[in-house]
Amino acid sequence: MKECLFCDITDFILENELAGAFFDKYPVNEGHLLVIPKVHRQDFFELSSEEKKAIDALLIAGKAYLEEHYRPAGFNIGCNCGLAAGQSVMHCHIHLIPRYEGDMTEPKGGVRGVIPEKQSY
Repeated sequence: MKECLFCDITDFILENELAGAFFDKYPVNEGHLLVIPKVHRQDFFELSSEEKKAIDALLIAGKAYLEEHYRPAGFNIGCNCGLAAGQSVMHCHIHLIPRYEGDMTEPKGGVRGVIPEKQSY
């Protein structure tokens, strides 16, 4: 396996036995978190049910952390699986992106914006 950027991360702001959360190095918005399994898994579909539960627990804890420290108005949760879907680091990671009033002109459609012309409907 080619060297993985996420396999050696230990500086988590939140963690449990199977997963950890840290701030995205290239955040979409202030407070943007990534939640990863501690064991290398290429994408979401390789996770065990226990890893999914651990990641879900950190998404909930991450939401609470972000609400306390950043006061967002909403959230996007997303996961890119495969190159065609935009995955650039081949270690499963779930984005927890805090959203703020006015951070974009028209947020309607949210994650549908991965294909910009499909966002509005």
